[in-house]
Amino acid sequence: MKKYLLTALFVIASVQMFAQLNVQMHYDFGKTIYGNELSNRPHWTATIENFSADKWGSTYFFVDGNFGGNTMESAYAEFSRELRFWKAPVAIHVEYNGGLSGNGSYNDAYLAGAAWNWANKDFSKTFSLQLLYKYLARQTIGSKHSWQITAVWGIHFAKGLCTFSGYADLWHDNSVTGNLVLSSEPQFWFNLNALEGVDDAFKLSVGTELELTKNLVWPTDGMNKRFYAIPTLAVKWTF
Repeated sequence: MKKYLLTALFVIASVQMFAQLNVQMHYDFGKTIYGNELSNRPHWTATIENFSADKWGSTYFFVDGNFGGNTMESAYAEFSRELRFWKAPVAIHVEYNGGLSGNGSYNDAYLAGAAWNWANKDFSKTFSLQLLYKYLARQTIGSKHSWQITAVWGIHFAKGLCTFSGYADLWHDNSVTGNLVLSSEPQFWFNLNALEGVDDAFKLSVGTELELTKNLVWPTDGMNKRFYAIPTLAVKWTF
């Protein structure tokens, strides 16, 4: 769930056509830190992420593939579109979340609502706040109707050498303990092409992601009811 490119959003779209694609590879330490509790968690995750803006708004998607052994064990994707036909910094936001694993489908979710987006003049600092209705299509316990609050941010500093970005989702789900689910993935990147003597076209970044969740990750005992903090080591190439 790597949403930070959305923070550019329609602010860029109102100025010019814009697109960015990146590919990431993460080594996940969940199994190392939590042992048998997360023994079913794959070590490797590959991510394809794309953001494109146009004069009507922006389109964003990412796809995560989780690998264990020599096979892809599961895949998860999010697709969203934002529309704005006015000057106010608020856009219409629609979104789909879903995926597949060896045990079947994830709970598909459909979201719609409003997004408030901000960026400074050079886009080195960006922020988005989304207030969304969420429909949990495959929910079998509790209500299918829910809400979600999403914050997305991006900060580039040290003359472009460093990037701090990420998102935080909070949504209602009365099938879990406490009725709330938290998912956040802050990332920190060193952008090697910002180093002196490195070609600008060498768009390799190295960094880390910290997956923070409550009532989301399924341990081996099948009870998704606790908080986890799971770091990764990662590389990223931006096209």
